Amino acid sequence: MGKWPASVPGWRPSSCAALARRLNDMNAAPNSSFANPTDTWNQRFAGEQYLFGTAPNLWLRDHAQLWQPGERVLCVADGEGRNSVWLALRGLLVDAFDIAQVGVAKARRLAAAHGVAVRYAVLDCDACQWPEAVYDGVAAIFVQFADPPMRRRLFANITRTLKPGGTLVLQGYTPKQLEYRTGGPPLASHLYTRAMLRAAFADMRIVELRQYEAEIAEGTGHKGRSALIGMVAQRR
Repeated sequence: MGKWPASVPGWRPSSCAALARRLNDMNAAPNSSFANPTDTWNQRFAGEQYLFGTAPNLWLRDHAQLWQPGERVLCVADGEGRNSVWLALRGLLVDAFDIAQVGVAKARRLAAAHGVAVRYAVLDCDACQWPEAVYDGVAAIFVQFADPPMRRRLFANITRTLKPGGTLVLQGYTPKQLEYRTGGPPLASHLYTRAMLRAAFADMRIVELRQYEAEIAEGTGHKGRSALIGMVAQRR
């Protein structure tokens, strides 16, 4: 596994993944589907098919023009690589990470198949120090594994890792998704509302914040009528 470059200090994939597993074991809630996220996502990504497909998320696709070729973008919890590979094909310099080793291995294969270079790492969102003001953009697409305390830490780290003027493109499910059950976690506490996102990113400039419903087809993992929210925000 390759190391992060000197421009991204503190991110050491192998040691951070081991620490993440220990933290997950110590903090796991009994009988919770989120008790061991590493094993859960490794199992979900274990098949030959790509769980969420290989095409980019549509909200990301429709807003990626905010970033110009040569700019550096981070894909958070990127899974099997559909979004990071597509951004790299647009000429962006892409870093991406996920907690699941199996997902990252599939992402590397997808990048190789498309002839693009993406710097991947196996990382847990909580276990590593996020670099300060490194990225022109962050893509956070359906990162709804996080409970409210972890989400606050994650969103704060996303903000700090953006350069001033850097842009976040985020998509998630709203609580109405519990009615549709076409993807996402079955816990209301993990879902997004306008008010929650505005409060979480109060220090950023909200460029767009839209709550809507749509039919989506992202592999077998996200398929059918869905209650969605999308945000674009810029670090001041």
